Amino acid sequence: MNALEHRIPPPLLALALMAAMEGVALLAAPTQVPVFLRLGVASALLVAAGGFGYPSVIAFRRAGTTIDPIRITRASTLVTSGVYRITRNPMYLTLALLLCAWAAWLGVALAACGPVAFVAFITRFQILPEERQLGARFGADYDGYRKRVRRWL
Repeated sequence: MNALEHRIPPPLLALALMAAMEGVALLAAPTQVPVFLRLGVASALLVAAGGFGYPSVIAFRRAGTTIDPIRITRASTLVTSGVYRITRNPMYLTLALLLCAWAAWLGVALAACGPVAFVAFITRFQILPEERQLGARFGADYDGYRKRVRRWL
């Protein structure tokens, strides 16, 4: 086990990356992308994020299982319905889409490194350890789910 596994709450990581992306945007040359285009793309990404985020939290609440990614051992139910038929990680996908929306709004190419860094970090230090623990806890049910549904999209 690595010292960073399950240590940084994903929403806090996303907020830190948003701040870093803002810093990059402030240091970069002014954008040439029209504001209406940035707003349109950012809005579409926000809608997509809401389409994954809200239903994923509701599904966990209805199943009576934890949404706390730091304490994955408290998972009591394997949720595989709703948005979980499309992606195994809709909550992380939501955060990645929010970061993409922020990058689009900022309109600075280097800001796109934020969502890339998020996906890389979350995959390595959150999702892979979660998959090990869920596999150990739910066995063949989780293995079958993993084979049917992609990690991201």
